[in-house]
Amino acid sequence: MKALTKFIIGAGIIIATLTWLGWLGATQSKTYYNTLPELSTMKGAELHQRMRVSGYVKAGSIERLSNRVNFVLTEQGKTLPVSYVGTDPLPDTFFEKDAQALVQGRMQPDGHFVAEQVEAKCASKYVAAPNQAQAASTPAGGGTQVPAAATAH
Repeated sequence: MKALTKFIIGAGIIIATLTWLGWLGATQSKTYYNTLPELSTMKGAELHQRMRVSGYVKAGSIERLSNRVNFVLTEQGKTLPVSYVGTDPLPDTFFEKDAQALVQGRMQPDGHFVAEQVEAKCASKYVAAPNQAQAASTPAGGGTQVPAAATAH
């Protein structure tokens, strides 16, 4: 064979392999966001693919074991038992009353969810009420107030 033919065949194999690996990585990393009521309508293979599910952590359901943390998510009368097997610590807000959580993992055939990641959904909890934000930004002297932490460098 000529050198050019060998080069074209080699380049074709490399390109095909990289394309296949890229497609495989893209399909395996997809995660779909679902609510608990939507899970009851899912069937077959779509129920066992990697997904994200949100809900409220049921009060008193958190159980710490040596290799996982079990808890129950609830939403609109539906419940989902979850086993968190990840290595990252759970967020502090996860243990508060009415905590919202977003879990990422796979549904098991027995109906419980195995999560590799858990995130607390709490962004709106830390937003100041409109009247408090306005009061904090306009001090009694009329000037601009700078927090003490910002000037302590």
